Amino acid sequence: MNVFVTGGAGYIGSVCVEELLDAGHAVTVFDNLSEGHRSAVDGRATFVQGDFADRTLIHETLGRVRPEAVIHFAASALVGESMTNPSKYFRNNVASGVNLLDATVAAGVRKFVFSSTCATYGPPDRVPMDESLPQRPINPYGESKLMFEKVLGWYREIHGLQFVAFRYFNAAGAGRQFGEHHRVETHLIPNVLAVALGKKPHCEIFGTDYPTPDGTCIRDYIHIADLAQAHMLALDPSKSGFFNLGNGEGFSVRQVIDVCERVSGRKIPTIERPRRAGDPPRLVASAQKAFSELGWKPRFPKLEDIVSTAWNWHTRHPDGYPD
Repeated sequence: MNVFVTGGAGYIGSVCVEELLDAGHAVTVFDNLSEGHRSAVDGRATFVQGDFADRTLIHETLGRVRPEAVIHFAASALVGESMTNPSKYFRNNVASGVNLLDATVAAGVRKFVFSSTCATYGPPDRVPMDESLPQRPINPYGESKLMFEKVLGWYREIHGLQFVAFRYFNAAGAGRQFGEHHRVETHLIPNVLAVALGKKPHCEIFGTDYPTPDGTCIRDYIHIADLAQAHMLALDPSKSGFFNLGNGEGFSVRQVIDVCERVSGRKIPTIERPRRAGDPPRLVASAQKAFSELGWKPRFPKLEDIVSTAWNWHTRHPDGYPD
């Protein structure tokens, strides 16, 4: 297929683009490089630097490329920042996203795959979390993604745009060429590995008194290549709807640190901090719907495998991408 990928210079997008190209798809990457990196774009892809806040540019680009599908990764995605600058999140994730949807419809594209988040649920009523849970986000980031999910529903009803929306849990690991380098890094695994690399003196544990076996938060980690595989399955014209993506198994903060120590062979000092407001004790996905309806199955469910790919990438790129 001819696939148009927004945010293809970012962490998840870069690995998905690589997987798409390896599978024989033609790919155009559209990214403003505010968070992504030019050197994270696979050389086999066509690259267009631009922002879909520019309504004219996104209409012209999609009209020229005429893709068969759009995969939409581009977004502002820092929960803490969304609590101090909600305007940025509603502008980038909703208003600019509508520009992209309008251009998608105008170009005659029939399939749209959206990178959503488990943050649309808020604190869950039960774990593991399936798609039937009520969606009650507790920050503007999650709210902006939920708003866009609702917009997608109306565009399907009014314009016939078929879509798949994936609610991610914690993306982690690295692909063969591309890995995780955020300008502001909030994810646990790269921050822990930065200590192993000598880039930081210690890692922080926020809360050690949760009702979990070791007192630290439990989260569901999913390998980045498994996320990419789900997006390729979603290109099937017969597939549509909302899907959680996770391993279905949670790991505590202390477990992650222990695995990072084993994989790196290095001691990782920690400092215990008070709980952060709004951190639920346990977030674990039920991805049964993706298993049964998409035929998706994680290939790298073990935390050791996830951390090993991340460690291999970070040791090869200790300073991340050059641009």
